Amino acid sequence: MRIKNEKIRAALSMQKSGSNVRRYTRSKVGNFFYFLFLICGGLFSVLPLIYCVTTSFKPIDELLKFPPSLFWVQRPTLQNYLSLPNLLSNLKIPLSRYIFNSLFVSVATTALYVIIAAMAAFVLAKSKLKIRKAYFTVVQYALLFTSYTLAVPQYLIFSKLGMIDTYLVYILPHLATTMGVFLLKQYMEGSVPDSLIEAAGMDGAGNFRIFFQIVFPIIKPAWLTLTLFTFRDIWAAVPQGTIFAESLKTLPQIMAQITAGGIARSGSAMAVTVIMMIPPILVYFISQSNVVEAMSSAGIKE
Repeated sequence: MRIKNEKIRAALSMQKSGSNVRRYTRSKVGNFFYFLFLICGGLFSVLPLIYCVTTSFKPIDELLKFPPSLFWVQRPTLQNYLSLPNLLSNLKIPLSRYIFNSLFVSVATTALYVIIAAMAAFVLAKSKLKIRKAYFTVVQYALLFTSYTLAVPQYLIFSKLGMIDTYLVYILPHLATTMGVFLLKQYMEGSVPDSLIEAAGMDGAGNFRIFFQIVFPIIKPAWLTLTLFTFRDIWAAVPQGTIFAESLKTLPQIMAQITAGGIARSGSAMAVTVIMMIPPILVYFISQSNVVEAMSSAGIKE
């Protein structure tokens, strides 16, 4: 009886100490400072966006004011937006052509890259190739190279293949990047069980059917995240020394002419920046619910 009472007292003491620990880790003061830190960090990260929007509504006298008012507009105006058609009216090519080029290049490149990267990740993560680890090592080393180090070799290849002044200059270089392969491969290893693929193979499903009907829907958070990043990069990309035909130029190249007009056009330049941010923001709202899940699941675990 004495031993039984001692066990009961020990269990109660452990339960009491455990409850104290839970109350300590869930204190309201700690949660307050935690969320306060997150809110301050979030507000700080959106300051450039707020500055662009507020500056786009400033008249010319407020733009030339010293000291400048960064985030406050005394007399908001739409003149910076209304003056854009006049600034673009002297273009030899209609503005709709530049918009079409930007949308076509961004959508086509994003769709092709997501599919190609997903297929490559599927092979590296779930195939039985003996040298798949060696291939993945090459993919990891390819992440070290930037676009600046590849500019000269790419230009030589494009000129030899006759790809200068074509849409292929926009599309093909990005299809060879390996960031998407790395992201999808890491996510696929943790989210797609091998037993599921083996069961589909035993039922007679081929590799393409397994990929498109089973694997691709499962990794939806990852490829939506990749879609966001790819569309953002392609939308703002400006080819250097490979596009000379005016009919093949994209919207960022034309908008750069407006932003180069000095401080007198800084309001119109900010209006252009706000307009250019709208498509990536729309893509983000479509895929934002999957971004956190994909990035947390595809963390470094090799």
